Amino acid sequence: MRTKRTSQISIFDQFADHEIGRELAAMSHWLDAHPKVLDGVAKDLRAPSVKATGRLGMSAESVLRCTLLKQHRQLSYKELAFHLMDSASFQAFARLPVGFAPKKSTLQANIGALSATTWEAINQSVLSDAKQARVESGKMMRIDSTVTDSPIHEPTDSTLLWDAMRVMVKLLRWAEKMHGTVQWHNHSRVAKKRTVAIRYTKGASKKVPLYKDLV
Repeated sequence: MRTKRTSQISIFDQFADHEIGRELAAMSHWLDAHPKVLDGVAKDLRAPSVKATGRLGMSAESVLRCTLLKQHRQLSYKELAFHLMDSASFQAFARLPVGFAPKKSTLQANIGALSATTWEAINQSVLSDAKQARVESGKMMRIDSTVTDSPIHEPTDSTLLWDAMRVMVKLLRWAEKMHGTVQWHNHSRVAKKRTVAIRYTKGASKKVPLYKDLV
């Protein structure tokens, strides 16, 4: 069985008089003012196989708040489980039952159940308030991605020119195969030599004639 909201807030829940504590208090106030954002969370957590009787699980409100803690503070599930046990401010924000500290596996299972549709609805609610307060128009978006190694060479001027030459030769060969009347000369061998020479030549003045020949 799972509830949507915490029925009664503990009088002992206090946020630290610190920048992070004040941020969490402001976030908590916004969530209290927008209970509708819990509808999607509750729907995602309502598995068909779960019976209405039995032990109480984390409320939809606590799951959302724990998720926001994890993302806001950039924590792993293991770190989140520790802070929920150790930090009074985190405990106050998460609104977990007294004496209950979820394990990382529990947090991962609940947080992972939230769908992209739910997050879109929450984001739209935040953006709507931001527009009314004139702090964010929502016309621009900044994204971040994970950097991974890839077999792509450094895009220097000479290698870009060589790549252009290589692609043009490929297209001309394809055109010649298709039509048979294309007149052209293949200078890719010379172009590759000039590219290699530019790479290992030191001094801009010495590279200028090599670049001119390559072009």
